[in-house]
Amino acid sequence: MTTTENNNNNPSNTTATTATDNNNDDNEAFMIQVTENLPSLEDCYNFVVTGTSGAVSTFVGITRDNYQGKQVAKLSYEGYVPMAVKELRKLCRDARTKYSSIDKIAAVHILGDCPVGQASVILAASSPHRRDAMHCTEYLIDELKRRIPIWKREVYEGDLGSVWKENAETRQMERFDV
Repeated sequence: MTTTENNNNNPSNTTATTATDNNNDDNEAFMIQVTENLPSLEDCYNFVVTGTSGAVSTFVGITRDNYQGKQVAKLSYEGYVPMAVKELRKLCRDARTKYSSIDKIAAVHILGDCPVGQASVILAASSPHRRDAMHCTEYLIDELKRRIPIWKREVYEGDLGSVWKENAETRQMERFDV
């Protein structure tokens, strides 16, 4: 794993420039990044598509301009980068075990500020057939929100300040876990 950190390369720093998964066993199958400069959807697509791909499913999470009547200016993400990359790698491995026909996976998440209308997370999965690719992408976003140590702060327009957000969807999913 290569991690470039702000503030004197302190690995416990919560804001990072880039962290990329460089695990040799997974390099061919996974594109994993936690970074201030998110790759494009096209970059993620080009990574996952193969000659045997009959389907590529993608998910792009973007910053919306409102939440419960408040105008959102931006989202700001922080995370423990080395752990986030490690856990994303585990998540990708789990997804390929669960959906065995998956060829490749891209899982990239932004750190720092994410303005309204911009992507904060891109997930892509390829497989010979659509069903596994679509289910894999859904699994990836649900588990990313539950398992990956990246935190979101919602910043509002004007004098409304900001608030650290818990993922309400994850709380709801956890109520139904057996």
